[in-house]
Amino acid sequence: MRWPQILSFLNRSNRDAGWVSVSLGNKGVYVAQAKYVGVRPQVTRCAFYPAEEVTSATLEKIRKDAQLEGGRYTTVLASNEYQLLMVEAPSVPVDELKTAIRWKIKDSLNYHIDDATIDVLQIPSNKYGGDRPQSLYAVAASNETIRKRIALFEKAKFDLAVIDIAEMAQRNIASLYETEGRGLALLAFDDEGGLLTITCDGELFLARRIDITLGQLQDADESLHQQYQDRVELEVQRSLDYFDRQFNHIPMERLLVSVPAESGLVKKLEDNLGLAVEALDLAQGMDIIGVPELADSEFACYALHALGSALRLEKKAL
Repeated sequence: MRWPQILSFLNRSNRDAGWVSVSLGNKGVYVAQAKYVGVRPQVTRCAFYPAEEVTSATLEKIRKDAQLEGGRYTTVLASNEYQLLMVEAPSVPVDELKTAIRWKIKDSLNYHIDDATIDVLQIPSNKYGGDRPQSLYAVAASNETIRKRIALFEKAKFDLAVIDIAEMAQRNIASLYETEGRGLALLAFDDEGGLLTITCDGELFLARRIDITLGQLQDADESLHQQYQDRVELEVQRSLDYFDRQFNHIPMERLLVSVPAESGLVKKLEDNLGLAVEALDLAQGMDIIGVPELADSEFACYALHALGSALRLEKKAL
């Protein structure tokens, strides 16, 4: 997602090299690079650089070691660095929308609204023939969070163009697997927990966080393992039911799941959801032949949002 109040003047880099996502994980930094060759994206880089603490010096060393020059740089905020809030769209002119949204969400933030950076994602339900009130997602992050992230990259000599969020990065991945006019659910897990998105025709309609990490899904204790899977199934079913109630004019096609193959989650969801469920196969949606690391399903899980951020298309920026 673009943060135009802060970042619009930064977008100066070479477009031919595609997007380079430099995203901070709990144990280091994920760097992904992709470009579109026709309609099919080509992933040219996806690597992990371990680090106990990510500083500007860490990022500068990565930039030099990886020879990152000439691309357009993006980064993904951690889930605890922003809030994504669904609200009913106010009846105001477009140029007054963000001001009206600030008023709507001010009591939902744990900092003063004047200290917030706000962006808006439209949910295009009316386009699909629904009669529900128009809604949208408001994205809010503290100005201090945004300033710190920009300063971290500037000191490392990165020309940061866009600050993204996981929901939009995951939307970019999902759009590569959609069938026109049909809903696609994508469920992904990493150290921050699970994220379920439902998209249609490249638009994000629903995003839900699930408080279960990838590590928990791999727990060796069979009883705990079963409990975690049961909770995931319940949360996914509730979200699918909600989507069906709110957007019943959009038929749901399938659920893709990004988890290591040995977790057993895909089989469990397939047996119980009454919906086609498949493991996410990155090679079906993009050219990853130059990045053999992505054949490792566990690595792909942790790198997914960095990869999705690098797969952004300009026409989808807000």
